[in-house]
Amino acid sequence: MLSRTASSLYWLGRYVERTDFIARLVEATVRLDVLSPRPAGEAAWASALAVTETDTAFAQTGQSITQSHVARFLTLDSSHPGSMVRSIDMARNNARAVRTALTKEAWTGINRAWLIFDNRASPGGAMATLNLVEAIKAETRGFEGAVHRMLRNQTTWFIRLGQAIERADNTARLLDVKYHILLPEGERVGGVVDRDQWTTILQTVSAVTAYRWLYSEGLRPANVIDLLIARPELPRSLAASVEEAVEILNLLAKRTGLHGEADRMARARQQRLQRLRSGDVIAQGLHQFLQGFIAENDQLHMAVGRQFKFT
Repeated sequence: MLSRTASSLYWLGRYVERTDFIARLVEATVRLDVLSPRPAGEAAWASALAVTETDTAFAQTGQSITQSHVARFLTLDSSHPGSMVRSIDMARNNARAVRTALTKEAWTGINRAWLIFDNRASPGGAMATLNLVEAIKAETRGFEGAVHRMLRNQTTWFIRLGQAIERADNTARLLDVKYHILLPEGERVGGVVDRDQWTTILQTVSAVTAYRWLYSEGLRPANVIDLLIARPELPRSLAASVEEAVEILNLLAKRTGLHGEADRMARARQQRLQRLRSGDVIAQGLHQFLQGFIAENDQLHMAVGRQFKFT
């Protein structure tokens, strides 16, 4: 496989995963905004901007942090890389570059998601925004299902590798931002607003039911942190994303003979995470751990590019 083909497949996986994550984030934030008192709703939209690292770009627009402004910014504004429309556009560009490597179903999923944004100027109110993100989620799920039905070869492995690395980054950023969200004045830790914010985290990663199955104590921040960091049963946890990256790199090494820096970094990260206890992470500093993980994940991303000679 040509290096530029591998690169396009890898970035296709990353951009589709990013589109899906932003859709889930917007959906959960809309629901939290509707349920919460106004100050909590504003904090939720501010946190959504922080998770996607678009808070600075949004501030430059001069708009106030409201549902209508932020929802449009994260869904339909193509002027920055943290929006759904920009992410799916980049995904489609990479899919076009490797069109012959994809099945009809995989290409159709990408193209239909892209067409949803065609000539659309506003996401609309809360219900219209929820309908928009649900439509995008349906197409990204369709794409992922199509990928899993393709031949298990380098094409699918590079797509899945991009998805795994992007998913790890998204989950770490989501958890890190919530840990630092300030509750509105008068609200207490463990109160209704705080519980709503933690529930939003679970909704964003589709883990509300999984949490109930695995923990019997009710909603506790320490358990949410444990679920998203250390439980490989949850596909969007750090542990699951790290395991998947190692698995796919092993498959690529067997097929291509290319084995090196990225493999060593991925295995070392997996071994450290397997020894990790979420309680120790909280005690020693969750923010510091997550920032270190994000930086390491970016280093792995760059190592993948060097190992497979992405252009």
